[in-house]
Amino acid sequence: MPVRGAACLALLIAFAAAPAAAKGGAVTSSVGRCGAHEQPAAAGSAAAIPIPRLSGRVVDEAHILSPATRDALTRRSAALERRTRDQLVVVTLPDLKGRAIEAWGLALGNGWHIGQKGLNNGVLLVVAPNQRRVRIEVGCGLEGLLTDARSAAIIRDPLLPLLKAKRYDAAAEAGVARITAILERDTRRPQPHREPQR
Repeated sequence: MPVRGAACLALLIAFAAAPAAAKGGAVTSSVGRCGAHEQPAAAGSAAAIPIPRLSGRVVDEAHILSPATRDALTRRSAALERRTRDQLVVVTLPDLKGRAIEAWGLALGNGWHIGQKGLNNGVLLVVAPNQRRVRIEVGCGLEGLLTDARSAAIIRDPLLPLLKAKRYDAAAEAGVARITAILERDTRRPQPHREPQR
């Protein structure tokens, strides 16, 4: 898989349905900043995470995706890179090992060097089904296109309803479809940075 160049990754948006909130479906959110501007404590905690090997465009460590879905996601991610140069990786994790999913996103993106050097155009879709967490991690070069509001909308629907129903194949396919549709709207790279709307 042609994953090149160190890219600072945006800690853009994370929505989590806590295990205790399974009946109520409560959702919490946090908005971060570009990984290059993270506080030292956050960077240190991310550096200590034992990240898995980058084995392809889909790293299904939690073993929740069917072979057909992994193949379909791989083809879609490759097609996206051909059209836009953006690199999209789907990763599932069986255990967050007591760390926040934000720290995992930062560690995976920086450790795997997702995104092309100079473009910072990597995107991770991270799913931790056992802790009921999902995150979209976005490279700094795509912050103007895959904004926090758009990422939040993808997580709210279709991801959260499908993940809560344990329809993991459908969730991954729908999430990747929405992400790629947004990234293909405008192929200028890097994207102009937009200030977050308050």
